[in-house]
Amino acid sequence: MELPTPPARVFDVTEENFETDVIEASLDTPIVLDFWAEWCGPCKALGPILDKLAETYQGAFRLGKIDVDSQKSLAQAFGIRSIPTVMLVSGGKPVDGFAGALPEGQIREFLGRHITPVVAGGDADAATADESPETSESPERAVERLRREIDANADRPELRLDLAAALLQSGQTDAAEQALSALPANLAADARADTLRARIELARTLDGAPDIDTLQQRVQAGPDDWEARDLLGVRLLMGSDPGAGIEQFLYVLQHAPQWQDGRARKRLLASFATLDDAALVSASRRRMASLLF
Repeated sequence: MELPTPPARVFDVTEENFETDVIEASLDTPIVLDFWAEWCGPCKALGPILDKLAETYQGAFRLGKIDVDSQKSLAQAFGIRSIPTVMLVSGGKPVDGFAGALPEGQIREFLGRHITPVVAGGDADAATADESPETSESPERAVERLRREIDANADRPELRLDLAAALLQSGQTDAAEQALSALPANLAADARADTLRARIELARTLDGAPDIDTLQQRVQAGPDDWEARDLLGVRLLMGSDPGAGIEQFLYVLQHAPQWQDGRARKRLLASFATLDDAALVSASRRRMASLLF
């Protein structure tokens, strides 16, 4: 008796097969949706990376391609405002996502929050480490690597976006801003470039600011020290705990909404523009709206 043919790891999504191949299928296997268009340069950079990872993960997830030009209703249903955008559907509903052509290392980190690779021999950690050194490289080493790749690939301007992100992560705010200003016009208007500009603006507020420990002590000593809460929120947002940073902004919005001409609201909007955690952004938007209206 012949075994059934396993479903394709990469497939096109349409209105006709969406319910069966995405919603119902995600009850058994996570589905990663790639919203793209033929005219989108960053989409062409991201697509091959996602295709490669779909094969590397050997069926641990399936990759669905959605052409936003031919499938406008699906793009509208997911609230897609820019492309490329990636959404992860699991258990019949969207659970996470990101916008922009992220480098492979960051995409693996995104997948790793929800999916375990299926690897022959069971050594998933070793295989992931072997195939993706970027996941453990420091921002400084990423800057060096990307500069080499840019020198060797003059026809891939999207690498300059990756470089700007790595520069910002390594604390080189001025250099990141310069890298963004040197982008060609089509990439300068990309959603990821806008995200990096928002992060740079937030990073600027930390020039000369106290460290996290000092700010936490100030907040504990004076819960209505709004400046300390604001700076603490920015440090957490730009560091390893963006959710805690948003909590600081929401606290200020609740207790001092008019402080510094509504700065907490502005911080929240800037935060939403910088985060690739769709679930966190959605939940935080609802909480902000409940405080404002």
